[in-house]
Amino acid sequence: MATTVKEMLAAANAAVPRVAPAEAKAMAGDPRVVLVDVRDGSEVKASGKAKGALHVSRGLVEFRADPESPMHDAAFDRAKTIIVYCASGGRSALAGKTLKDMGYTDVRNLGGFKDWVEAGGEVEPG
Repeated sequence: MATTVKEMLAAANAAVPRVAPAEAKAMAGDPRVVLVDVRDGSEVKASGKAKGALHVSRGLVEFRADPESPMHDAAFDRAKTIIVYCASGGRSALAGKTLKDMGYTDVRNLGGFKDWVEAGGEVEPG
């Protein structure tokens, strides 16, 4: 049966809890937390990214997060809290759901990069 984007987003938002920007800001820098920016490279280059965030475009999340993938990024660790964000929260919800499906248990959706900035989160060049 076909699934719509609206249905996929509803399932993702139900599976991945939101984290308030202020809480994410307080958690950033903790070695048990990985902040992941899933926007495209051009978006990150134009606006920068949250300080210390790992940039992994949405289309590569599965490959970077799977320890058996030759493209695996060691920053992805199932024992850590993963906080994902994008431009507005849609791609990060989908990426978060994918990570949950892959066995990551503590995944949270920050929403949009603008939310990080408005909360006073530090930004570094992308």
